[in-house]
Amino acid sequence: MIVIITMKAISSAQRDNILSLSTAGLSARQIASRTGVCKSTVAKLTKECHPDKENSSGGRPSKLTSTDRRAIIQHITTGKADNAVQVTHHINSIITTPVSSQTVRNVLKAANLKAVTKKKKPLLSISHRKRRLDFALAHQNWTVEDWKRVIWSDETKINRIGSDGKVYVWKKKGGPLTDREINGTLKFGGGSLMVWGCMGWNGVGMLAEVEGRMDAEQYVDILNHHLLPSMAESGIDEEDIIFQQDNDPKHTSRRAREWFEEHNIHLLDWPAQSPDVNVIEHLWGILKKKLIAYEHPPKGVWELWERVVVEWGQITAEDCQKLIESMPRRIEAVIKAKGGHTKY
Repeated sequence: MIVIITMKAISSAQRDNILSLSTAGLSARQIASRTGVCKSTVAKLTKECHPDKENSSGGRPSKLTSTDRRAIIQHITTGKADNAVQVTHHINSIITTPVSSQTVRNVLKAANLKAVTKKKKPLLSISHRKRRLDFALAHQNWTVEDWKRVIWSDETKINRIGSDGKVYVWKKKGGPLTDREINGTLKFGGGSLMVWGCMGWNGVGMLAEVEGRMDAEQYVDILNHHLLPSMAESGIDEEDIIFQQDNDPKHTSRRAREWFEEHNIHLLDWPAQSPDVNVIEHLWGILKKKLIAYEHPPKGVWELWERVVVEWGQITAEDCQKLIESMPRRIEAVIKAKGGHTKY
């Protein structure tokens, strides 16, 4: 036997009352409680009479108004705050019902903002920005052909164990910590070395190991025994070579200046605090990635030096050329940033 259950008929007065309450914003559950009509009947009736009405998303009403949300976003985008915690302190000081930092994060994510790690960049004073902008404007019309004349130089520190940068590894979520996830360090005895290198359009130059703390005398010795041979092998006519170095005191010492004058070497007028414009900085990154790829760390600094020499020698002219070809873009980025930081 089939039993058919029909919906209990409601009077026109009940119907009008239900629709009036629905228009006032009450939910089906609230209307059912007030009128004594079952919730399903209320829901069906309101759906038939207001088919375009959106269903309530449910949940607790937001503590934040649209004005509050705009204030949160503006506080980040104008640079008045760096993170959600700082914004939370600000917004809670101007609204009556406090919110959590997670609520603020949700607002920021909904606005297409995301949290990123602050990048380490040189501190730029007003004077630094002006010098960087002046340099960029003076070289904004240089083509790649002009930059091919430059021999780039720099020093860097290389650790025997560990890396100055981040090393990533994939793992299963919630899995235990394993040896492959550890980038080992030593509190004492890890060891490192400082190296000086140079590069040009046709590839890398001679690499020099810096002994102890480099002073003007050791720098001039490196120029004599490493820069001059590198210039001779660069493929650039001697009178056309431009040498780039940063403004370290040993580079600008009287002893070094006299050496450059004696050898008739033209120097690039380099602005301080500008590693982002020096293409050899990225070459160090290539070198260090190659060194990290070794399965076992070197047994000592002597073995580290041997590995450095091998990997340095395997850097191709194409690697150098790709970096030098980026110089017009780097110059343009400095001008666009008005002498400020760039992405490089």
